[in-house]
Amino acid sequence: MQEFEDAESAARTVAAVIRTRLCEGLARRGRASLVVSGGSSPNRLYEHVSMADLDWSCVHIVLADERWVDPGAPGSNERFIRATLLQNRATQAVFVGLKTEHNHPGQALAGLEARLQTAPAPFDAVVLGMGTDGHTLSWFPDADGLVSALDPEAGCVASITAQPSPATGPFVERVTLTRKALKGARFCALLINGSDKRRVLQIAENPGEVSSMPVRAVLRDTALDLQTYWWP
Repeated sequence: MQEFEDAESAARTVAAVIRTRLCEGLARRGRASLVVSGGSSPNRLYEHVSMADLDWSCVHIVLADERWVDPGAPGSNERFIRATLLQNRATQAVFVGLKTEHNHPGQALAGLEARLQTAPAPFDAVVLGMGTDGHTLSWFPDADGLVSALDPEAGCVASITAQPSPATGPFVERVTLTRKALKGARFCALLINGSDKRRVLQIAENPGEVSSMPVRAVLRDTALDLQTYWWP
C-alpha cells in the first residue's frame, strides 16, 4: 500500500499512472479505456485526470457501477463523473454509462453487455473505492446478485439488490461491472482514505468469507494489477 499525506498528493500520483496507462493503450490499439467509480475518494483524482494531454476522443470512460436513478438525479454516479471528470480536456471522451430506461436493472443486462462491447477490453485503467462495510463497486455484502457479480465466468454486468445500510443509503437497486469485466485490466487503483477505511482494509486482508467483505475478491485476485493508495 502506498501512503500519502493528503488527497492532493495521492491524486497527482494516481493521475500520472492513469495517464501513462491510457497513453500505452492508445499507442497499442488506437483506443483506450478507463473504468471509474463514484464516491468522495476520487474527486481530486478525476480533476487531475481530466487535464491530461492525450487524445480523449479515443478514450472510453466506463462507469464501474450505477445506482438505479436517472442520470441527473442525486446519487447518480453518471452525474458525479460528468461534473468531475468529463471536464477540461476530457470533454471529448466517449462516455459509457450504465443507466437505462428499464424499471429494474435486471431488465437492462443484455443491452448493457452489448454497450460494454464498444469499449476496448481489457481495460487500461480501473479506479475503485471501498466502503466501511467492505464493499467495492456495487458488490455489497450478502446482496442479491453478488454471486453472479463475483463469478469469473458469468457476464460482465450484474444486477444487485443490496441490503439497506448506511453504505447504500436509499439506493439498494444497482447495476455493476463484475469480476469477469475486470479480467486482464492493466492497472487497478484501490483508493482508501481515512483511518476507519484503513482498519476495514486490514480486516479484509485477513482470512474470511468474500461474501461478507466483497473487496476481498479484488485483493485476492493475483491476476489483477491492483495497487492500493491511502491518505488520511
